[in-house]
Amino acid sequence: MDGKVTRDRRRMAMADGGRGTPAQQDLAFAGGGLERAAWLRGDAPALAGHLAAGQVLPLWRGKLLIRGEGELRSLGLVAADHPMLAGHEALLIGLDPAGRAVFAADISDWEPGAEQPAMPGSFFDPTEQWHPEAPEGCRFAELRGVMSLLTAFEAEVAATARALLTWHGGHGFCSACGTASVIAQAGWSRHCPSCERQHFPRTDPVVIMLVTRGNSLLLGRSPGWPEGMYSCLAGFMEPGETLEAAVRREVFEETGVRVGRVGYVASQPWPFPASLMLGCHGHAESTEITVDPAEIEAACWVTREELAEIFAGLHPVIRAPRRGAIAGHLMRLWLADRID
Repeated sequence: MDGKVTRDRRRMAMADGGRGTPAQQDLAFAGGGLERAAWLRGDAPALAGHLAAGQVLPLWRGKLLIRGEGELRSLGLVAADHPMLAGHEALLIGLDPAGRAVFAADISDWEPGAEQPAMPGSFFDPTEQWHPEAPEGCRFAELRGVMSLLTAFEAEVAATARALLTWHGGHGFCSACGTASVIAQAGWSRHCPSCERQHFPRTDPVVIMLVTRGNSLLLGRSPGWPEGMYSCLAGFMEPGETLEAAVRREVFEETGVRVGRVGYVASQPWPFPASLMLGCHGHAESTEITVDPAEIEAACWVTREELAEIFAGLHPVIRAPRRGAIAGHLMRLWLADRID
């Protein structure tokens, strides 16, 4: 790619200082101008130079090193020679708008001790852990809790880093022959030394549906979700399935509601662990709900007026959706009559 074109594109993408458009601010990970620099991945000398002059984002068991407190949060980037990273390989995430490289490293072998308990396996782990060698004011925190506080660029870096490192953590062996594979292409593939297979990071497509009928919206909740949390219905696409068919199948399987016309609205990378949320608007052709308890715990229709109460925090049962997630984004669009 021509260097001038690349620089111009980055400048346009980041002309707002990395915060993104108002629509992007409402939709975390929607793109922040990260230059993924695929041409660098196989260039070892160039990578070494970029690493020496770049920054690294440490991750610990899926949590990111975050600087600051409250509403003032940013990524806790450190230099490549920082003692926290000793013995850990840094993987290339991409280049920032100034052309400086950003890497990520998994330091999950660090043990924080009993005085810093975590809540692994929970829907959302609110605990934060501090590394004894971390820069002052930096702790490991769940991305879900800070995703709407990061700049658009930082959010894209965070989502990419978390998804990429999670994939490496679960794909240490060749799926063809079972031999331990090794990291290649600066982290963007794994190579099997036995059968020579190349394995690449996967992204799982998920349909998430704003299902409406007249003045009402269909919401549901999964078992184990926090009290009061309802969202748009969602589900993984199956092989050989179209986007529209997946929307209709998932809604019918979970609630018994039949959907007719389906339209695409927006997409969102969702690094929990590595999905691409495909936001759609489905027009319901029936209203009777029959919940499949193997799929969801409950489902209900809410009116526009009730949805306004939900966003205002005034609804007696349903709480407002988390800022930054595509479900809330779709709901806001519908509430503002900005979706067909």
